[in-house]
Amino acid sequence: MPGPVTGTSSQRLRHLTSRHLGGGGSPTARAPAPSEATPLHRPRPVAGGNAPSLATPPPPPSRPWPLRVASRRRRSRMDVLRPPLITIGGRVYRKNLIQEQAFPHEEEEDFCTGPGDCADEPCDAFVVEETERGFQCRVEAPSPFYKYIIGKKGETKKRLETETRTSISIPKPGVEGEIVITGQQRSGVISARTRIDVLLDSFRKKQPFTHFLSFALNQPAIQEKFLQFKEEVLEKCSKDHGVSSSLFQNPAKLHLTLGTLVLLNEQEIQKACDLLQRCKEDFVDQITGGQPLTVEVAGVEYMNDDPAMTDVLYAKVHMKDGSDRLQMVADQLVERFVASGLMLKEWDRVKLHATVMNTLFRKDPTEERNNTMTGKSSFKERESFNGQNILKLFENFHFGEVQLDSVRLSQRFSSDASGYYATSGQLCFS
Repeated sequence: MPGPVTGTSSQRLRHLTSRHLGGGGSPTARAPAPSEATPLHRPRPVAGGNAPSLATPPPPPSRPWPLRVASRRRRSRMDVLRPPLITIGGRVYRKNLIQEQAFPHEEEEDFCTGPGDCADEPCDAFVVEETERGFQCRVEAPSPFYKYIIGKKGETKKRLETETRTSISIPKPGVEGEIVITGQQRSGVISARTRIDVLLDSFRKKQPFTHFLSFALNQPAIQEKFLQFKEEVLEKCSKDHGVSSSLFQNPAKLHLTLGTLVLLNEQEIQKACDLLQRCKEDFVDQITGGQPLTVEVAGVEYMNDDPAMTDVLYAKVHMKDGSDRLQMVADQLVERFVASGLMLKEWDRVKLHATVMNTLFRKDPTEERNNTMTGKSSFKERESFNGQNILKLFENFHFGEVQLDSVRLSQRFSSDASGYYATSGQLCFS
């Protein structure tokens, strides 16, 4: 065992470094190392020879399980604990693993840099104008949404402006207009616009629907047969649990619903009307041939799984000629409205049905009309009814035939002179 090393700290360091490197005692002597490496052990002289040999590192402990089933994480960990060994100048070194980030596209210049940087932002989703003072973007938003952008005591608006370094101008409450975003950096304007769009989309999804696309089924012959159905049901099934006259639909408002919309100002209503006309030109005329669709309304079915606990009972509809043209019109209309952002996708296919009984109508058949001022639907607890007997007795009840000649943009909580929902726009087949 070597004796203690004396002298100054620098002398001790040079002595230890020289011993560790195995060189000729020079403190600057060092083995060449093309990569980051750490000495593992010194060569030991072999008896009877002058060539040094490397001590064989101890083998890794045996594993109780096959190496092939080890997880990738475990393999990565073992790579760190048992790194590869390399020999440089007769010495063995442990090669340290260095993780490098790969940038496969770093030589391409298809991204924005500098003040106008818009990386990771939907630059093509809206228009950002360059002005004398910087950049500007306009956002169309209905006035009922202004309060969500402003926030309590203006906190939301202030936070958006601070974090994006922009100025956001919002019209006065009740005044329809555009939200204007201005800033010196294009990226900041884009970020503010993106955040506002997310807020608007989030709050729009929480709004009760205001309009819906519908086929009217309120022709006199259908209304007459519906009233007959109501009379017979109350006569034969009134003793069944939950059955009452208040459950039945208003015969003047019998309809097929294609999809619901949230339209909060005249601009959005006009946008929906314009889209209806484009749909007529693009595919509706081709499907209908410019003629009304003859539909038969017959049979009843329930929505939920248990007929003894029914909430919605509806009449079934189908094309008299056996074709699927009605379904095609409905599905393609909804698909187009969903793509435009005016409607949310709920189902893969439109479920064509005419509601005849609904527990939401219970006890107060005028409740929907009374909610017109608030624009909110009732969230009272529903009381289901036993529809088993109704389904047995009226399984094939025939409500009649009807000529469907238009799709209407109907306004919720409203009535026109005929008693049907007020129409904001329509697509006529002929």
